[in-house]
Amino acid sequence: MKRKRGGEETAMEASTSSSHGGRSGAYDVFLSFRGPDSRLTIADSLYNAMDRAGIRVFKDDQVLLFGERIGGGLSRGIDNSKIYIPIFSKGYASSKSCLRELAQMVACTRRSVDGERKAILPIFFDVDADDVKLKTDLYQEALQNHKSDSREDLVKQWEEALREVGRIMGKNLKDHGYSQLFPWTLFYFFHFRDLVPMNVLPK
Repeated sequence: MKRKRGGEETAMEASTSSSHGGRSGAYDVFLSFRGPDSRLTIADSLYNAMDRAGIRVFKDDQVLLFGERIGGGLSRGIDNSKIYIPIFSKGYASSKSCLRELAQMVACTRRSVDGERKAILPIFFDVDADDVKLKTDLYQEALQNHKSDSREDLVKQWEEALREVGRIMGKNLKDHGYSQLFPWTLFYFFHFRDLVPMNVLPK
């Protein structure tokens, strides 16, 4: 999406306004993904499936340039969402913006209190949970590369976030495929909201 000048809507604001938030700015779901890996496949497909079910989804379509930080609109999107769905791909940990998002998601779930529950629902796109838990070289090497140009405390925070989310029961796309993933995701969301329509129950 393109940036505009002269007081017009920025790319971040355009992404937010196209993500079907409520009038209060709250979202049901925040999708976190590395664009080059999964934007045109699972991310778009999952977004459309949830949108058709009436779920308010924040999906950031802005492509951050090297060195850019998460903008205020994206950070608010995380804060104002109830369920976080990180889509872990082979390049997820190589993206600092993805790691910042994940760390903020973990922080938000830790702060959640009664009446404002938040949850993380990981999807393993073309990686396994062990990769996210840093038990293999895939994400370990990405984090090692970040140490050369990122603060040590930040990298440690990202490592902790990955390990914590990697321990959460999620769905591995290699085992289930899209046909099972979408109904299961919708079921999880409505179950989390204590509302389970019969037409979205997984078979």
